Amino acid sequence: MSQKALDYESINENVKKAQYAVRGELYLRASELQKEGKKIIFTNVGNPHALGQKPLTFPRQVVALCQAPFLLEDPNVGLIFPADAIARAKSYLSLIPGGLVAYSDSRGIPAIRKEVADFIGRRDGYPSDPELIYLTDGASKGVMQILNTIIRGEGDGILVPVPQYPLYSATIALFGGSLVPYYLEETANWGLDINDLRQSVAQARSKGINVRAMVIINPGNPTGQCLSEANLREILNFCFQENLVLLGDEVYQQNVYQDERPFISSRKVLLDMGPPISNELQLISFHTVSKGYWGECGQRGGYFEMTNIPPRTVDEIYKVASISLSPNVPAQIFMGLMVNPPKPGDFSYDQYISESKGILESLRRRARIMTDGFNSCKNVVCNFTEGAMYSFPQIRLPPRAIESAKQLGKVPDVLYCLKLLEATGISTVPGSGFGQKEGVFHLRTTILPAEEDMPEIMASFKKFNDAFMEEYGA
Repeated sequence: MSQKALDYESINENVKKAQYAVRGELYLRASELQKEGKKIIFTNVGNPHALGQKPLTFPRQVVALCQAPFLLEDPNVGLIFPADAIARAKSYLSLIPGGLVAYSDSRGIPAIRKEVADFIGRRDGYPSDPELIYLTDGASKGVMQILNTIIRGEGDGILVPVPQYPLYSATIALFGGSLVPYYLEETANWGLDINDLRQSVAQARSKGINVRAMVIINPGNPTGQCLSEANLREILNFCFQENLVLLGDEVYQQNVYQDERPFISSRKVLLDMGPPISNELQLISFHTVSKGYWGECGQRGGYFEMTNIPPRTVDEIYKVASISLSPNVPAQIFMGLMVNPPKPGDFSYDQYISESKGILESLRRRARIMTDGFNSCKNVVCNFTEGAMYSFPQIRLPPRAIESAKQLGKVPDVLYCLKLLEATGISTVPGSGFGQKEGVFHLRTTILPAEEDMPEIMASFKKFNDAFMEEYGA
């Protein structure tokens, strides 16, 4: 009998090649243990609300009113909802024929794209065109859409930082392209060396790969570093010289836990540089409501902005966006509220500032607790989490542990993370899922568990690590 189209042997090989470690073997085992009754701490994914972060009040109030507009007709609505939340809900509903249950423009609601453009203009000091901003179902969908536009086949390469967020490796594989790695230097706080970039491009071209774009993640995931303005200038000049599109993953721009290198967007640095580069270098920038102090992961709201992209290409990107009809409409409201929050003098302003500052200050403390905790452990070294939501400690595995893993047919840091999960219930992601230098091993964990739980979690990790190192003779 002939194979059917969805028999495993006959499905698209690119689907098989695409790997996404964040929801891979460790996560599946953690889910099994949870079903068996074991308490699991899911630190494998940056999912703030799942680990106890409280939602911001104002956006939830506005979206609640938009989702149930009949509440606005209740004469007592002002006793439950503040006046500014009621006004924003009425404003959004007036812009959306059919409300939140109807499709929007495939690019997103025009008025919300204007709010995003105004936010970008305030942030960067340069006006932004809402016609070049597309709202998406999370930043990930935007990344996939742009990579699908760039990649024509396996001869097309995308420069991606290693370690990297596996969205990029999986999507490049899915679309049949070639990932071209450039390695971040752990001993230099995960810094980027332009000479290494040039070497990566030269090696790829020697193999017949046409390198077409470069990805930066700023602040870094999983590595947590923040790029300086000088480093961004180097990167932009490099892309200009090599004729590369720059893809700026800036979803963690609110998550910065040090003062030496505040977030600065690629777009601002590009426009500061002036012509000819500011008029010619092609840049796509991504943002989301899933990170920062919002953490609204399940809402699936994001956007991308296009800089110096030719109009005919923008038309093709619109055509592809229109295939999906409409981005998630409630998430578009969340995006509008994120980029245009309560202002001084608004009834909800003080509460909004108190809630958002409280979350960020706690994240800064948790970043320090986790870094210090890892560095107190035997054979564990961890750079401070400057930004984003993760720690990425290096685990110096003993030779016997590496040999044991090989005998079991597992990557050594996978074995370590599985044993950590079984012993403590802490679900992490092995560094091999993000890419790392040969013979070096890591794990990634979020810094998102509740601050009051952090000392106990780190004590549990330390106890496990000490026992592991003793068992394998370190």
